[in-house]
Amino acid sequence: MLTLGSAGIVNQLMSGLVLVYSRALSVGDFVDIGETVGVVSEVGALSTKIINMRNEEVTIPNAVLVGSPIKNYSRLAGARGTLVSTKVTIGYDTPWRQVHAMLISAAEQTPGLRALPKPFVYQRSLADWYVEYELFAHMDKPLERVPVLSALHANIQDQFNTYGVQIMSPHFVVQPAGNVVVPRESWHAAPAEPEAGGPTTGTLQQPGTPV
Repeated sequence: MLTLGSAGIVNQLMSGLVLVYSRALSVGDFVDIGETVGVVSEVGALSTKIINMRNEEVTIPNAVLVGSPIKNYSRLAGARGTLVSTKVTIGYDTPWRQVHAMLISAAEQTPGLRALPKPFVYQRSLADWYVEYELFAHMDKPLERVPVLSALHANIQDQFNTYGVQIMSPHFVVQPAGNVVVPRESWHAAPAEPEAGGPTTGTLQQPGTPV
């Protein structure tokens, strides 16, 4: 007779087969599953074990894994490396070209991030009081993702402090007396440089395209 307990075991076994044949993860992969980030140490018939960043072994039932989004940072880390990204929100009174230049400079100074393909920045949204920027860069070793991101965040702070730009999202309680804009003469504030094609041109880079 099939009991509730045996049905649960069968479910775990079937989930384990799904993980194996879908190749969603393998031993040694650096993954992000829900609140667990770490290295896969074992993929069993009933559960999967992950060593997290605090050197703790986390056991996750395979049925839970099959029903959860799995971010595998190791799977696509080929010749170009794997992408890492981080976001900042900066007010409209800071020239966007300056923000791009500072973020890219911070990435170029971070050990563990590749010089090629070059780091690049997207403006993800234009909110009421600030612009959301996302910096992308490539790295060779997915297992070093957390310490490399920590070093990148430190370099971003140093860059913004060097050029006197606050990393914050301004919120206006009252309407400013004047318009919050960047005058044309400040469009290329250091460390930004004028574009060869003119003051309003830019280069659009898509993820995965050669540089």
